[in-house]
Amino acid sequence: MDESEDVPKDFIKLKSEKLSVDEVSELVISSYCGAVSLFIGTTRNNFEGKKVVHLEYEAYTSMAETEIKKICRDVRQKWPSVKHIAVHHRLGVVPISEASVIVAVSSPHRAESLEAVMYCINTLKASVPIWKKEIYEDEYSWKENKECFWANSEK
Repeated sequence: MDESEDVPKDFIKLKSEKLSVDEVSELVISSYCGAVSLFIGTTRNNFEGKKVVHLEYEAYTSMAETEIKKICRDVRQKWPSVKHIAVHHRLGVVPISEASVIVAVSSPHRAESLEAVMYCINTLKASVPIWKKEIYEDEYSWKENKECFWANSEK
């Protein structure tokens, strides 16, 4: 296979079903790349001393997908050697220990893929309209991302 057959691709998915690390990593694997870097954000069972029962995510889906596409374009400008990018985010209820978000990036060398994955998740948290609700044993709380630019602009 020549390189033109392995055109760089972005795989963006927002879904209510359980996320698969294997599925996401397979999307970005390329015979031209020696590195696949992954970030997996999972639901933890506690927050500030409270027991978390599960998380719930809501999104403005079309806008979220548009913003994630912008992040992918930015990654390709900053790290031109990046081959494939996958960003899958769970919506709805996410039980303890399950993945809420998986970001995967392939590149010829590890530095670019590692840097690109960190940029993707940090930028996603700061700019993509996806909201998290933490459900505790006897209450709940909508959580804002500390990185979120519109939340910080009012303070």
